[in-house]
Amino acid sequence: MKKRKYELDFYGRKIIVENGELAKQATGSVLIRYGDTVVLTAAVVSKNVNLLSSFFPLTVNYQEKLYSVGKIPGGFIKREGRPTEAATLAARMIDRPLRPLFPEDFKHEVQIINTVLSVEQDNAPELAAMLGSSLAVSISKIPFLGPVAAVKVGYVDDKFVINPTVEELEKSLIDLTVAGTKDAINMVESSAKEVKEDIMLEALMKGHEAIKKLVKFQEEIMADIGEEKMEYDKLVVEDDLREDVTHLVSERLDKALRIKDKLEKYDAIETIKEEVLDKYTKEYEELLKEQELKELLTKVSMVISDVEYRLFRNIVVNEKKRADGRKMDEIRPLSMDVDLLPRTHGSALFTRGETQSLSVTTLGALGEHQILDGLGIEEGKRFMLHYNFPQFSVGETGRYGAPGRREVGHGALGEKALLQVIPDEEEFPYTIRVVSEIFESNGSSSQASICAGCMSLMAAGVPIKAPVAGIAMGLITSDDGKKYQILTDIQGMEDHLGDMDFKVAGTKNGICALQMDIKIKGITEDILSKALKQAKKARLEILDKIKKTIKEPRPEVSKYAPKTEIFMIKPEKIRDVIGRGGEMITKIICEASDVTDVNNQNAVKVDLEDDGKVIIYHTDKDIIEKTKQMILDVTREVEVGKIYEAKVTQIEDFGCFVEVWPGCEGLVHISKLDKKRVDKVSDIVSVGDEILVKALGVDKKGKQNFSRRDALFDDKKEK
Repeated sequence: MKKRKYELDFYGRKIIVENGELAKQATGSVLIRYGDTVVLTAAVVSKNVNLLSSFFPLTVNYQEKLYSVGKIPGGFIKREGRPTEAATLAARMIDRPLRPLFPEDFKHEVQIINTVLSVEQDNAPELAAMLGSSLAVSISKIPFLGPVAAVKVGYVDDKFVINPTVEELEKSLIDLTVAGTKDAINMVESSAKEVKEDIMLEALMKGHEAIKKLVKFQEEIMADIGEEKMEYDKLVVEDDLREDVTHLVSERLDKALRIKDKLEKYDAIETIKEEVLDKYTKEYEELLKEQELKELLTKVSMVISDVEYRLFRNIVVNEKKRADGRKMDEIRPLSMDVDLLPRTHGSALFTRGETQSLSVTTLGALGEHQILDGLGIEEGKRFMLHYNFPQFSVGETGRYGAPGRREVGHGALGEKALLQVIPDEEEFPYTIRVVSEIFESNGSSSQASICAGCMSLMAAGVPIKAPVAGIAMGLITSDDGKKYQILTDIQGMEDHLGDMDFKVAGTKNGICALQMDIKIKGITEDILSKALKQAKKARLEILDKIKKTIKEPRPEVSKYAPKTEIFMIKPEKIRDVIGRGGEMITKIICEASDVTDVNNQNAVKVDLEDDGKVIIYHTDKDIIEKTKQMILDVTREVEVGKIYEAKVTQIEDFGCFVEVWPGCEGLVHISKLDKKRVDKVSDIVSVGDEILVKALGVDKKGKQNFSRRDALFDDKKEK
């Protein structure tokens, strides 16, 4: 296969696409060079197909190789293991805009594997992987309705920046990733520093302008090397079967869809499906082979789902009614409470309709931050939001274990939203962890997590800049796409049967986070504008309710949370506080806390920073004060010529050692013990005696020397 190379000058940086040299046995593959960032994307389609599958088996992987940034993996096993959170989020970000663009009836398994080979921090590898994923599929025989592309948009000094550098992102008010086709946007992921809706909308449109350039670049490559798309088997529903099933279920499904209670509604719909499938099973099980019967029942299920889909849309778009009776811009009933858990640092319960989050805030020392072993510049983070979604929250059984992509993604969205209002460590020197436990779910549990998380932070005494709330918006379009309805606070069915899930979180001043996924080919600027305005109205309503529940952050942290003391020492004294092999700091921690092990849960925590900052954490202020004094004693400097009260700790033939304060010891030579000649040290002092000594300075080895004799001639004393 001949190697081909294509280049694009994209906003001052070069993108190079190579094909025909690497991964030649894949169904489609490209190497993307974006500056010095290099990503290999390989797409493969299986030969076998399961036409009876109810979902499209697409897998998108994003594989970080630490050699790409010149790192060796940490820990004992020196190779890459399970994906990092960043890799999981990158894979999810690529999957979301690609998945809706495969034909609905295509059921061959497809795998898209992105391998990050080299990283230049200013050129995001996940954007190169998105381009590679779209292009690898587009030039292959795999049916695909793309191409699709993604860009980042920043907002620096009142100007929009496409694919901002690391330095520009640090200054930017927006960190927006937007994906789409040449026709419309179909995926959004963003954090923002309380940005107004009109600025965010303009950022989305600027991003789409840039996307069009990348799509055009892909189309040029496809025209040159693109393969003819493969033929594939489809499960075709016969007209008479469609007519029969539609007649059987339409009226009953229409009534079921109008039931307001979620579980009652779902039970009614499930009963209809079971009865119809049972009817066809009994009617044809003697006439058809097992595989033929399975195909028939699958077709029946397809028709039922299609009828349900169309009836639901008719109710919303044409009748302008929602299944639970709400207005299009109406939020479900809200209920909020704080301090449910007596021993946690902060807790809050947020309930919206049949969606419920219990969020718990825990405060820890700065040294307890999360260590990141990935491709980015950041090595750790001090604020985390973790989201848990047990199956009982939707009345089902299911898998329990490590968090899945959905849980990681929802937690990351909540983290982005609340991070914008978290105080910096100078103001609030804690590591902060929020955990959202979803106890009930019927739509938008990630936004419930943001609301509950915000209240738990305030209950924990975290001085957040402003309360944050989130809401999920939906979209239902008519079959011809000419009519649509935007829905506020979508519930599960409106998400499942709808066209858009648009989550917006922010303060009263502006947007802090966005996430959008759609199931149609894209949405217009007009829809985005109306959705943002409708979301703001709902957000302000929720914020008002939050402020009535807890008006502002508590002035102090919980009595069960660690208290802090911050002070400065000379940077060169840090090693003295640590001591040889950590001996001194271990001694300080154990003695101050009255424990024998620094890992004891009651042990005081001490963070020492390179600039000399010392942060002490403990629930007991007396222990904090004792720890501080012991550290100050170690760092305290002896002043030459001053008189100190000292304790004799050791006697030798040549003199005695004394301790002026804990951590500060020195020698009183035998010649400096008394005014008269001393033959034997023990004739003058004993271990444990307290004597006055005068500081003489340090010897060649850096050891302190003292004189009792000189102190006897001077009545100045410093204790």
